[in-house]
Amino acid sequence: MVKQVELTPLAISVLALLDERPMHPYEMYQLLLSRREDYLVKIRPGSLYHTVAKLAEQGLAQAEGTDRSGNRPERTIYRSTEAGTAALRARIAAIIRRPVREYPLFPLAMSEAHNLPADEVVTLLHERIGLLDNEIAEIDVVHAWLVGNTVPRRYWMVIEYLAGQIRAEVSWLRGVVADLRDGTLPWEQFAPDGTRIGASTGELGADWGAALPADIAIDPRLSPPAASSDRK
Repeated sequence: MVKQVELTPLAISVLALLDERPMHPYEMYQLLLSRREDYLVKIRPGSLYHTVAKLAEQGLAQAEGTDRSGNRPERTIYRSTEAGTAALRARIAAIIRRPVREYPLFPLAMSEAHNLPADEVVTLLHERIGLLDNEIAEIDVVHAWLVGNTVPRRYWMVIEYLAGQIRAEVSWLRGVVADLRDGTLPWEQFAPDGTRIGASTGELGADWGAALPADIAIDPRLSPPAASSDRK
């Protein structure tokens, strides 16, 4: 059994490149940007060089020579080791297999949105929806190009996943805006000076999580995966 290494997102991207062929860190940086990997992982030159050095230190990547182009300094070329390839595949499998808490910022903001007046929330959500609609349009252009150029879907199916996530968010946000506007979603009341007027006596509000019965307050991410009937 392969020992699982806790690779960072950038380390996964780097090892995936080195699993294709040997290259130097600057080439990795250029290739990641040209492939639009910055949609998926934060890419900075300094972080990338540090990641490559760390992978080499762990025995997951190995320097195999140098390369010089024109008057530029020599660049060290790295390749993936057998341990690196094994670690990459094990980490990808582990991430696919089981959901984990990723703590994105937006759900946190929405959980505390009641601290803002309803009309302000509606305005802010409209701005967000507009930006997300623009992002969907950009992704659709990329998708059409990929299909038109018969690029194998296995290399870009994540584009469909991202577009699906954004479309689902926009649909939900539009529903929230509509509910706020017609009063279907009751909201905190604020005085003209901005002071919040407290919730009705006895109303279960911010403490709802603490009131959940223990048998329904289970995080499915922490439960063992159910056995699939499709497994043989």
